Amino acid sequence: MRIAVIGGGAWGTAIAIVLGRKGTHDVHLWAYEKEVTAALAANRENTLFLPGAKVPEKVRATNSLEEALTKSEIVVSVMPSHHTRRVFEQMAKFCWPQMQFVSATKGVENDTLLRMTEVATDVLQSKGARFTPRIAALSGPSFAKEVAKGDPTAVSVASKDKDLATLVQREFSDPTFRVYTNDDMVGVELGGALKNVIAIAAGVCDGLGLGHNTIAALITRGLAEITRLAVTCGAKPATMAGLAGMGDLVLTCTGGLSRNRTVGVELGKGRKLDDIIAGMHGMVAEGVLTTNAAVGLGKKYQVELPISEQMHAILHAGKPPKDAIRELMARPGKDE
Repeated sequence: MRIAVIGGGAWGTAIAIVLGRKGTHDVHLWAYEKEVTAALAANRENTLFLPGAKVPEKVRATNSLEEALTKSEIVVSVMPSHHTRRVFEQMAKFCWPQMQFVSATKGVENDTLLRMTEVATDVLQSKGARFTPRIAALSGPSFAKEVAKGDPTAVSVASKDKDLATLVQREFSDPTFRVYTNDDMVGVELGGALKNVIAIAAGVCDGLGLGHNTIAALITRGLAEITRLAVTCGAKPATMAGLAGMGDLVLTCTGGLSRNRTVGVELGKGRKLDDIIAGMHGMVAEGVLTTNAAVGLGKKYQVELPISEQMHAILHAGKPPKDAIRELMARPGKDE
């Protein structure tokens, strides 16, 4: 199939590698940064965002959305969440109703509180394209570096369109990348987005020098918090115990490759958020913005989110991390 991957960051590049190494797809990887396309043309490597991972010859990089999208049968969107609406607005004139879309961005739009598939649908229905897209969401425990390396990985693809989910499962799966189908788009998308907030909290605990007991408690109560909100928004509880829920949460809270966890570690050590972000050289920690959206969703649906609220206070109000942990531990007793 002809497949366009829109977003040349680490995760977008890793997905392009998965699709390219099958040898049967014609893959176009769109990157905003000219350095990415130049590096791929020169040495088949995204030296800016995923150094050390060789990109198959079947993957062609471009800075032109028109070139990437023309005649593409599947479009995989992997841009940062805060750029999704703008990029889809630019894409709309090159999209057509027979295209099938897969959102692999883990985030929630801050102002509208829409999930990424909802943002894409909103734009394509109104900005020139004028059609309702067939769309799926891809999420799960998947560090880009390990996916590109070929370490065995399992993810979920969710869609209300069963045929689309089955198509993505077939065309994306290979011996080291296993795709499970799901019909719970709300759960898969919110699980993938909200776990980043808890991962920042896990990093904060590590940065403060707290031990395994603390992290285990945080992950467990974090999963309860994510599930409480996601189910209120329409997700199935079982999804939150699966790859896009517990699986992604555990990985991101404990894995050294997690950018969100790394941000938390540095906050726990006393560094300022602006300095941490500046040192990431263009890499995105989605949880920083998702914390705003999580708190917004909590208020909208009147769901208690103590961990997210404390992370919001640390990230956006300068609250000392030690004070946040102390307040979490001092909350009134609850039934589990």
